[in-house]
Amino acid sequence: MSSIKRNVIYNISYQILALIVPLTTAPYISRVLGADGIGIYSYTFSIAHYFVLFTMLGVLNYGNRSISRVRDDDKLRSSTFWSIYIFQLLTGLVILILYGIYVGFFYEGNKLVALIQYIYVISGVIDISWFYFGIEKFKLTTLISGITKVVNLLAILLLIKRADQVWLYAGIVSGGLLINAVIYWILLPKYIHWERISWRQICMHIKPNLMLFIPVIAVSIYKYMDKIMLGAMANMTEVGYFENAEKLINIPSAIITAVGIVMLPRIANIVANGQNDNVKKYNYETMFFVMFLSVAMTFGLAGIADEFIPVFYGSEFSSSVSVIMYLLPSILFISWANVIRTQYLLPNSKDKNYCLSVLFGAVVNAIINTLLIPRLGAIGAAIGTTIAEGTVCIIQTIIAWKYMQIKKYLINGLPFIAIGIIMYIGIHKIYINNSLITTVARIVVGIIIYFILSYAYVWLYHRNEFEILRK
Repeated sequence: MSSIKRNVIYNISYQILALIVPLTTAPYISRVLGADGIGIYSYTFSIAHYFVLFTMLGVLNYGNRSISRVRDDDKLRSSTFWSIYIFQLLTGLVILILYGIYVGFFYEGNKLVALIQYIYVISGVIDISWFYFGIEKFKLTTLISGITKVVNLLAILLLIKRADQVWLYAGIVSGGLLINAVIYWILLPKYIHWERISWRQICMHIKPNLMLFIPVIAVSIYKYMDKIMLGAMANMTEVGYFENAEKLINIPSAIITAVGIVMLPRIANIVANGQNDNVKKYNYETMFFVMFLSVAMTFGLAGIADEFIPVFYGSEFSSSVSVIMYLLPSILFISWANVIRTQYLLPNSKDKNYCLSVLFGAVVNAIINTLLIPRLGAIGAAIGTTIAEGTVCIIQTIIAWKYMQIKKYLINGLPFIAIGIIMYIGIHKIYINNSLITTVARIVVGIIIYFILSYAYVWLYHRNEFEILRK
């Protein structure tokens, strides 16, 4: 099995594991904590997440890219790591103080839950997952994540029994993230040794980190600010509806993100070594694969949402069905833009173009949220998110038009859309007396329809174009 194929599989597993606790426990937690309890957790987590973002700035992408370029030189790899992490640590210490001040003097909601989210902020200060992504140790990150997620899962199912235990739920989830980060540090000496770092070396990371922080904070506006705006402009119940709809959307998004995380260090390393011959080939094959996956998951979720959500979350969350239908198109936009971002913009240091596209999307999202949330609640936030993702996707596509085979991507991707529509029509008409059996039947039939038609399409027109998976 090729290293790229292995890494894609490992990182898809990693990203799915990151969703296992919130998704696997969702039916249980939704019924125990209710929409209001889920809303309180989601609201406080979203606020804490902003402090984590300011702790790490653009380190996740910048650190990944920087380490990938020097991963074969032990001394340079070590010095690069320490100079980037010391910058992250100094920023994080300031953020920890600011979060304490915020919770103590400004936050007016559930202070106990907000205070427990402090653990999450601390985990951000010591998070060095970017280093392991940069050296392509995806098997290791998957194993570590798997262990901590299973422990989290068991703790939630065994300990959360009442609606007033939102604070305990927050503690378990945040504690798992902290343990994950600590394990990375325990294993670090195998890959890194101490190198004396000058202030000049640390300061050289400020500008590029700040540059890549702009898209991070902009993306967060339509990933986390939605929930904060819902809490402020609507109510915690609407936050709960949006949160549970988004959990399902995050599954395909995480899988696509996993592909991008694997390809970013690989493409960056190729570009750094001047080996550009294979870049177009990698880009083309990855986009083909991503379109195949994203269309299947988008239309598949559309076909089962009305039956699956009430069964999975409980009838209290039936309103999440409408929310997810408005969110689903964003999967396609995110998937397409992810390939452009991780395989052209970031590896080639087109950071300004990336920033501008995402900033524009953030502005669009904020405007739409402000107009629609007071009237439509969670549905308004979903519309804002989808339009924002579409805006970013279009702008990044225009930027990359001359450098990537965009027209070819579109022509080859459209048949998957047609297959997805056929699948949706075929499964949405399936009704059996039991909702659970209906959902399972739709999933099975949908997989059969989509894979048979996709296989026929690929066999007839593209049978030799997945060579990347055989290397």
